[in-house]
Amino acid sequence: MNILILGSGGREHAFAHKMVQSKQCDHLYVAPGNAGTQAIAINVPLNLNDFAGIKKFVLEHSIKMLVVGPEDPLVNGIYDFFNEDKELNHIAVIGPSKKAAMLEGSKDFAKQFMQKYDIPTAAYQSFTAETLDAGKAFLDKLKAPYVLKADGLAAGKGVLILNDLAEAKAELTQMLTNKKFGAASETVVIEEFLNGLEMSVFVITDGKNYKILPTAKDYKRIGEGDTGLNTGGMGAISPVPFVDEALMKKIEEKVIKPTIQGIQAEAMQYNGFVFLGLINVGNEPYVIEYNVRMGDPETEVVLPRLKSDLVELFKHTANQSLDEVELEIDSNAAATVMLVSGGYPEAYEKGKVIRGVETIESSIVFHAGTALKNNELVTNGGRVIAVTSMAEDFKKALATSYQNVERISFEGKYIRKDIGFDL
Repeated sequence: MNILILGSGGREHAFAHKMVQSKQCDHLYVAPGNAGTQAIAINVPLNLNDFAGIKKFVLEHSIKMLVVGPEDPLVNGIYDFFNEDKELNHIAVIGPSKKAAMLEGSKDFAKQFMQKYDIPTAAYQSFTAETLDAGKAFLDKLKAPYVLKADGLAAGKGVLILNDLAEAKAELTQMLTNKKFGAASETVVIEEFLNGLEMSVFVITDGKNYKILPTAKDYKRIGEGDTGLNTGGMGAISPVPFVDEALMKKIEEKVIKPTIQGIQAEAMQYNGFVFLGLINVGNEPYVIEYNVRMGDPETEVVLPRLKSDLVELFKHTANQSLDEVELEIDSNAAATVMLVSGGYPEAYEKGKVIRGVETIESSIVFHAGTALKNNELVTNGGRVIAVTSMAEDFKKALATSYQNVERISFEGKYIRKDIGFDL
């Protein structure tokens, strides 16, 4: 069949890398893609939120499956657009409906959902510009650190964790009255700080049945020792060493099952991924956030460990027959290190020539912010390349990734040298 992937990052390159291995994949298109996807699929210059343009392309190229990588088109209702169109509703869309995508699109909606279905999460309250004073009073009742979350989508940068009360109140004012994160921070969720180790659990569901994918842990802060600004992710490892069978059972019973039951009870159309951002507090799992798609760079460590045919898995997801599938997972660990542009996650320059990618051995190179210009590979984003390696444990996998990262060069290249430091 002909398949279209929406997105342009390392996650979408990892999807493409896996899907072209399937005998069921005839032609694979990626919109808009990057230099990595261009080498194994056909890149298409489509805007992710131009649903009419996507429809035209899908019909002209007999697309039978649409895989939605990033959150934006999901929150904007691409599933519903396809489902409600007589010319498109036969096409398998991997991603949830607009209503279900609110689990990521609104922190307040997600918190209410968790409360309703008794899913463990931090205590919280939500505030708007009109209730700014009440928000400051709520901060007075909390102990440091203070957690402020923009309600809407802010490209992974809408969460602030601050140790100083005065700074927290000033940032709350910035978010609510000065629109620090634009429309995303018209509502701000303030929640209690939970102290523990974070991790990600990924589930694929057809809205009724589900399969648990490998666990992962990513590293969001730009600086070593988890310091500095939040990024889209500087590296990841899979599986998470501290997630034993007992903890995994708790996660399934206390988080995954009630989440899927809640999705059913709310009559949400959901054919896709549920990304559970969790924190392990005293060996009890708490949900920090939901995402309604795979994470990046977690996809780059999760998918290489999946031995099963990804296209086949997606077909069962679309047909609501996931209960008929057995997932085959590689017992080896995977570790990825992200190479980013100098200055990221703040201002950075694009168009820097990338050298050395062709010299990489014993690792997979996933392109994120790359492009081909005048037959040269150049940087085209903040996060540029993810280098993923596999070995019997994550430390050996990391050692290989770090060796290979040194072979790749571009002006301003930055990496975190301490991925996995807290494990």
